[in-house]
Amino acid sequence: MMIPPGLWRSVLRTRRDAGFLAAGVLPHLGLVPVWSWGVANTAEAGNWPLALPISVAVILLGVPVLTAVQRARHRALLGVFLPRPTPAREQQWSWAAAARWLRAPRIWGQLGYHLLLGPVLAVSELLVLTALPVGLAGATCSAWVWELPVEVRKEWFDATTQLPCYTLGGLVLLCAVPWAAGAAARGESRAAMALLGPSPAQQLRERVDELDQSRTGLIEAVDAERRRIERDLHDGTQQRLVSLAVNLGLAMATQPDLPAGAREALAGAHLEAKQAIEELNDLVRGLHPAVLEDRGLDAALSGLAARAPLPVRLRVDLAERAAPAVESVAYFVVSEALTNVTKHARATRTEVTVRRVGKVLRVNITDDGLGGADARAGTGLSGLAKRVGSIDGTLQVSSPIGGPTTVTAELPCER
Repeated sequence: MMIPPGLWRSVLRTRRDAGFLAAGVLPHLGLVPVWSWGVANTAEAGNWPLALPISVAVILLGVPVLTAVQRARHRALLGVFLPRPTPAREQQWSWAAAARWLRAPRIWGQLGYHLLLGPVLAVSELLVLTALPVGLAGATCSAWVWELPVEVRKEWFDATTQLPCYTLGGLVLLCAVPWAAGAAARGESRAAMALLGPSPAQQLRERVDELDQSRTGLIEAVDAERRRIERDLHDGTQQRLVSLAVNLGLAMATQPDLPAGAREALAGAHLEAKQAIEELNDLVRGLHPAVLEDRGLDAALSGLAARAPLPVRLRVDLAERAAPAVESVAYFVVSEALTNVTKHARATRTEVTVRRVGKVLRVNITDDGLGGADARAGTGLSGLAKRVGSIDGTLQVSSPIGGPTTVTAELPCER
């Protein structure tokens, strides 16, 4: 006889839930003898100085073991993974560390689960598990009651309405067992997730840390891709343009008898090639200057200051190099600030200071221009603020009308 698929799935689900409930009875009652013994001995006069510490110590030692058992039980029988709370990082044992461990919400959640909720769950599990054989016995009583001796059958089942009532009640109980087992299993899983897993605040902190690491990885990947593009342009396209310009120059130098029109065309092409090389150099420096990667921030900023059309006083005080992403952001802060000074400030001099203050790289650019710069006006400063913020840095702009203008970026060096 074929069993309907829906009924077969219900049987399998009930078997799984019943096995899960049966496996939880003993773990839920694991601490009952301990605290019962502790309460009984503490109530007796003169026994509490010994009984109370022993019972508390056994409970504190048994809670992590029972918690591990419950995690394994949920994972193996229901496929529910209970995440472990992130433990506090303590370098060495101390009374203060022990006090913080005892004050942790996860410890009290585990104590509440095993000491208070565990016996209640064990009782509910036993009720559901008992309902299955009772319902089975009631549903089949009309068949096996005739196997009883006549005297027993007349004494206990003489009334004609008893057997149908027993059978009906057993059938109802059997129909209720799958629902009750599923409800009990789901209730246990939710309680275990709330009390044995990390708290919502800790889950939020872990999620924030995960997103922060993901963002850091994305920034590093983008910076690495930018450096790769810079190398490809510098070693490939730029070299081809240089070779083209050299060949055009050689053609004009070695062919003096060229017609005037051809010489003018070669001269124009040679000039265009040199301009393309200059533009490509500017583009490469805008992507990621090679000197920044090879020689560090001091050398890169020195080259930037030397190319500026106004005097720039540069002071770089760094005992060691920062992370590549931090150096890149610091370089582009100075580059964008100098570009804005050149285009808009009408300044006669600029001062750039870069130094390490604790765990922060502080970049300061000051000019004696007209002032009036506003990072909220949608200019290049707003994009610069976003770039600084991508590594959790801060950008401050002080630019009163009439000047001076001061741009300060603080970039965290340790993440």
